[in-house]
Amino acid sequence: MKYIQGDVRWGIIGCGDVCEVKSGPAFSKVPNSTLVAVMRRDAVKVKDYADRHKVSTYYTDAQQLIDDPAINAIYIATPPAQHEEYAIKAIAAGKPVYIEKPLALNADSCMRIGEASEKAAIPASGAYYRRALPLFNTVKSLLAENKIGKVKLVNISTLQAVDAKIITRTTDNWRVIPSLSGGGYFHDLSPHQLDLMYWFFGKPLEVHGRSMNQDKRNEAPDVTSLEAVFPNDILFRGVWSFNVHDSAVTEMCEIIGDQGTIKFSFFTGAKLIIKTSEETETMEFINPPNIQFHMIEKVVKYFRGEGENPCSIEDALVSMKMIDSTVS
Repeated sequence: MKYIQGDVRWGIIGCGDVCEVKSGPAFSKVPNSTLVAVMRRDAVKVKDYADRHKVSTYYTDAQQLIDDPAINAIYIATPPAQHEEYAIKAIAAGKPVYIEKPLALNADSCMRIGEASEKAAIPASGAYYRRALPLFNTVKSLLAENKIGKVKLVNISTLQAVDAKIITRTTDNWRVIPSLSGGGYFHDLSPHQLDLMYWFFGKPLEVHGRSMNQDKRNEAPDVTSLEAVFPNDILFRGVWSFNVHDSAVTEMCEIIGDQGTIKFSFFTGAKLIIKTSEETETMEFINPPNIQFHMIEKVVKYFRGEGENPCSIEDALVSMKMIDSTVS
């Protein structure tokens, strides 16, 4: 791989809502990392972002940002429909890329990004940042220690009302336009969840999915189910619904072993509950103010040749294929 020598100087393509707190500020807080320029098509909004975040350079054209010699790495935070185009252009310019989830519209698009990165020997990483958060690292450690014995079953239940609070809202609501997002809210939330299932348990051996548009409020499915078999005969079952009554709202993962259970939420808190025959233990975690900080820190080290890739394109492809199984 062609690693960066010296500091990582970032440019952001798509400085929208996700860049306000979750990611954008972290690029200048991480050691050996600076946010140099941002891009958004809306001239008023990109100038406003640059002014508020004290970024000296801004563009309304992505290619101009890619060509800027002051930038040596690019964060792509546009809707998924544009990820492949911008990633491949950045790679062609010799600049490593950090790409928001879902990594692309579908698995084929994801593979093309991976192929471009490999052929050019330019680093590329996915922004599946929950891999770097303390809660999920603790879950991974507990599983490695066999804290709950042999894992038998994993259940994910993501049931949300139509105005779900855990979903980022934008004025154009591109998340429910399949041509831009790949699907609906399932495509927005499940990449983090399914990536962690792969990170915990390995590549699934079987995957069966289904999506429905029950309420037909827009083009996107509002109900999805997914069943998979992971190595060691672990059965996974997930349900995502974005049209339930307020009384049914829940967001939980339960990992069931032959000696106990582990429960946690992906999006609504940072609490871990471990139950065994001996005790019930609750662990509370504090996420960093900029929730992608730890992941960006790992990506910077990788881009500088100082660490492993925290989420490769090949990694992202696993959950992308699982998501594709739900598309009819």
